[in-house]
Amino acid sequence: MGTAQAGAVAILCAARRGLPVTWHTSGEVKAAVTGDGGAGRAQVGAGVTRLLRLDAPPEPAGALALAICHIRRAPVSYRPQRAHAAARPAPALVRLGKDTSR
Repeated sequence: MGTAQAGAVAILCAARRGLPVTWHTSGEVKAAVTGDGGAGRAQVGAGVTRLLRLDAPPEPAGALALAICHIRRAPVSYRPQRAHAAARPAPALVRLGKDTSR
């Protein structure tokens, strides 16, 4: 299975559960951490190191850059809705079995 196919499976699973999916291009990610959409790996690593105040560039700099990009680009109006949805209590469990209320 290729990377694109694996990504499609993850998106399908999220969609089936009603979870939002957001896409970011590599240029958006690079621009979010370096200010330059054409930055190289070393520049992205340096940008992540600076933004997260790390001592050295992290090994998964690309993954961290994607997370930083997502946080910076998340619609402000969507954040309260997500927080409210996360704070909702879980639905009560219903016991399955013989109905004795009759």
